[in-house]
Amino acid sequence: MAFSDELWESAADVYAAIRAHPFLTGLTDGTLPHAAFGQFVVQDSHYLRGYARALAVLAARAPTEDDTTLFAQHAAGAIAAEQEMHAALSDALDADRAATPAAPTTLAYTSYLLATCHGGSFAEGLGAVLPCYWIYARVGEALLAESSPDPLYARWIAMYGGDEFQAVVDAAVGVMDRVAVDLAPAERSRVVGHYRTTSRYEWMFWDAAWRRECWPV
Repeated sequence: MAFSDELWESAADVYAAIRAHPFLTGLTDGTLPHAAFGQFVVQDSHYLRGYARALAVLAARAPTEDDTTLFAQHAAGAIAAEQEMHAALSDALDADRAATPAAPTTLAYTSYLLATCHGGSFAEGLGAVLPCYWIYARVGEALLAESSPDPLYARWIAMYGGDEFQAVVDAAVGVMDRVAVDLAPAERSRVVGHYRTTSRYEWMFWDAAWRRECWPV
């Protein structure tokens, strides 16, 4: 069994909870309030800036030149998504990204990613960033078959459910499987731990948008 299979299975229960979350079911049946989706888009803009920085750290620490190029390109792609797709969605939803701070879950998630990428090994950092790649691709693939009666939601689903994004995900998963061959058991265990933790943060991110989370004080 490839190490990536072990990683996916380690958080399969979390993915099942994500798929069943009312935020995602509301995307496909069109019942998700636009206010909740607007919250998601604004917070995703904050998140992607932090995620891009984490990918840039991975690029700097990557074991090969090809890996450095790959993660540098992915970091640039995360920024492009924030600037293009999210700007358009924010305008359509009348969501003010500039005036809305990062919510508690957003800040906690990005802080964990950056701490792991800076403080752990390259493999640990990759394990931490991988759920954002992989879960989004699996969610997008599943939702693409259903799409949505809401054109805004259908547009978002098409972006993450398409072949282009899947190719990006496959490349990152391939690096994980390659570097895992040389990992000692203790490091493999840490990678699995980071992967499961950030998978949980993925659920928390959807849920925070659903609840329209804000700072309590």
